[in-house]
Formats: sequence, C-alpha cells, structure tokens
Amino acid sequence: MAKLLIVVRKVDSEDLLLGFFHAWIEAFARRFDKVTVIGLGVGRHQLPANVKVLSLGEESGRNKVKYLFNFFRHIIQERYNYDAVFVHASPVYIILGAAFWRLLRKKISLWYAHGSANWILKLAEVCTDIIFTSTPEGCRLKSSKIRIVGQGIDTDLFRPTGQTDFSPLKIVTVGRISLSKDYETLVNAMEIIKETHPEGKAEILGGTITARDRTYLDYLKRLIRKKGLEELIILAGSVPNRLLPAKLQAANIFVNMGHTGSLDKAILEAMSCGMPILTCNEAAIRALGVHAEQLMFPKRDALALAQKIKWLLELSADERQNLGKVLREIVLAKHNLSDLVAKIKQQLYSI
Repeated sequence: MAKLLIVVRKVDSEDLLLGFFHAWIEAFARRFDKVTVIGLGVGRHQLPANVKVLSLGEESGRNKVKYLFNFFRHIIQERYNYDAVFVHASPVYIILGAAFWRLLRKKISLWYAHGSANWILKLAEVCTDIIFTSTPEGCRLKSSKIRIVGQGIDTDLFRPTGQTDFSPLKIVTVGRISLSKDYETLVNAMEIIKETHPEGKAEILGGTITARDRTYLDYLKRLIRKKGLEELIILAGSVPNRLLPAKLQAANIFVNMGHTGSLDKAILEAMSCGMPILTCNEAAIRALGVHAEQLMFPKRDALALAQKIKWLLELSADERQNLGKVLREIVLAKHNLSDLVAKIKQQLYSI
C-alpha cells in the first residue's frame, strides 16, 4: 500500500496562488492508496475519500508557535498513515521534519521550481532524499538529488476551444504584478500595436502581494494613462486557477515578459490551451524546442514584441491552428500532471 504525506502552503481551490494544487492532490490520490495533506491554511476543497486534510491553523489567525506545534502533532499522529513525504515549495518543512522522518525511515522529497536558491533551500537539500523540479532552471543547486520531472499542467482543464480567429486582437498575460514580470514592455508594445490595430486589447491577470508590488502597480497605471491606453490595457486583477482557462481561451495571443529565469507555469497553461505564445524567458528555450526562435523576443524590447505580435497576426488560420496543436503536444508530452505524479511516485519508491 502506497501512502503519501503532502505538506503545502495552502489547500484551497479558490486560492489565487495555490488553487492549482487542488488538482495536484486529486492526481496524487489516483496514484496512492492513502494521501494525508497538511496545509499551513485550509480553505475550500472537495477531494477523494482517500485524502485526509489537516491544517496548521492559519485560517484561525497567524501564530508561528501554533503552526510549529500543529506541524509536529500532525506528522507524529499520522506517522502510520504515510511512508513517503512530498513537501511542495516550502523547504523549511523539510528542515523541521527531517530528523523525525529519517528516524522512522520515511522517504523524503521536496518540490522546488523557483529561480532563487537561498540558504534554507541549501540546508533542505542536505536533509531531503530527492528534490523534484520542473526544468534545469527550476532548482539552481548542484546536487545529485535533483530530478527534473516537468511541470504539472492539468491538460484536461487547460484545453483548446478550436478558436483561430484573431479579430479582434486580444492579448493576455498572467502573473503577479511585480517588477520581475516587466509589464511595462507590454504597455510600450501596445502603444506600437495600436497604430495598426486600434481595436486590439491586452488583459493583465495578476494581483499584488507586497508593498513593492503595489508601488509597481501604481507606476503601471500612470504609464498606461500617460500613453492614453486606458481603453486598450485592462488590469483585471487575480483570477482563481479554475477560472483561468476561460480567460485564456477568450484571448488569441499569450505573452510573457518575465525575467524570473525559471519556466513560468502560465506559459505552459497557455500552450496547453493551444494558444500561440510569445516570451523572453530563457527557460522557455528548451520547452519550445525548434519553435523557440519564432516565439521568443529579447528582454525589455517592446518593438521586438510588437513585431512578433504582428507576425502572428499575419499567419493564416491553418498556420495558427497547427502552431497551437504543436504547443499543446509539447505540454502533453513533457509537462502533463498525470505523468508528473507517476514520475514522482516511481522516483520516491526507487530510493
């Protein structure tokens, strides 16, 4: 009997950042006989009968002592209900739980797919058995413990509608409102695009988290007003993951200007919807393969982005549809959620 403990920041299908992980839990439940999930906070969820969800208590108020007490209480009380551990994106829990888990000979793993590598990650690397990541850029440590398994995209949720009409032009981009996302390049590109496509619009789906993010959002609003693009660029705020496919499917081009250095999940979600995508993210080069040169532009180069958008608009309906099919096939082959979970299980039980 395969029994898994998952530790994650939030269990909530409506959460703007981690709502997607609800589908991950469902996928793990299909592969494991029993799944126990510990979330720092727990919100709305509807999961299979073989899944048990526990909270560290964030929803009842912030208290780090309470979190710590509940964490150790849960991992001790549930010790017979799991033989392997999967910690999602929070290496601090590896550090906290490793001694107990090693004492009980549990298999320990961490998912980490972020461009930065701080001391917490480095210490967690010593404590864990395996680090799973999406791409070589997703975990920038030198370690024999790293396993590259692709992203986990729910390709049943993110699917094409068959739309190939590019009139009117509607561009969409998804991501937190932060400096690293470089939304001003899109604003500047739209200023160029409106000269030939005055009906074109761009929708930015993302919210702020920090005070610095809010300052950047204010800057973007001023820039949009200054260029007279208020009717063309929509700052739509964050959207729950379950509603994101409809937003993507309503657009005809996806753009990503991010400088994070790791493969943005939103790029793959758009590709899974069969959308033409444009990005400057170097981590996408490997994912796009032979199409990388066509679909990439230099960082902070609004003119190049505008030219790529115009190039896509000049493609025939058949060419756009074929491009969308190829991009979706890449996600199906290398980044689909079902295969990701199968790889994780296989690697965990081969330790």
